[in-house]
Amino acid sequence: MARYYDVHPQNPQPRSIRQVVDLVRDGGLIAYPTDSCFALGCSLGNREGLERIRQIRKLDDKHHFTLVCAEFAQLGQFVQISNSVFRAVKASTPGSYTFILPATKEVPRQLLHPKKKTVGVRIPDHATTQALLAELGEPLLSSTLLLPDHDEPMTQGWEIKEELENQVDAVIDSGDCGTEPTTVVDLSGDEAEIIRTGAGDPSRFE
Repeated sequence: MARYYDVHPQNPQPRSIRQVVDLVRDGGLIAYPTDSCFALGCSLGNREGLERIRQIRKLDDKHHFTLVCAEFAQLGQFVQISNSVFRAVKASTPGSYTFILPATKEVPRQLLHPKKKTVGVRIPDHATTQALLAELGEPLLSSTLLLPDHDEPMTQGWEIKEELENQVDAVIDSGDCGTEPTTVVDLSGDEAEIIRTGAGDPSRFE
């Protein structure tokens, strides 16, 4: 049965954040808010959590999972960034963008795109997400909380708890965080490619 945490959107309660992070460290799967809709998240090496996300969302092996990072400095450990890409990503973070980039050996193989060996990364502009990442001390392995039979991501914490009561270990409710997912930009090739237009302005990459 999923635990429910009602967290202040600007000043997340440290005790609640610590309890959620303890769940993540113990192998739990959480539903949490970001600056562009809710996401499912677990620790980086949590294979069972990864499979649970796949099952909830009915994903195939070509889906790009996302490493949600606390800050720009953290990205270099997990993705390869050229000088030109460095400038473009730095100018757009934190914010509602997910960037597809070549992964380093620090990223577990099961997270990679099977052919491209790429992974998604993002740095959200959301106080609750940042509090979770600061307490955890590493990225959250994440995917947008978009269920296979829904047209839009879920936005209400209590609805998520009712829907996924037996499929996640905790739901964090920090108020409304919108229905528009991130803009996804593939920067792994010679030119930027917009994979999905969402909350982030795509024009800077076109």
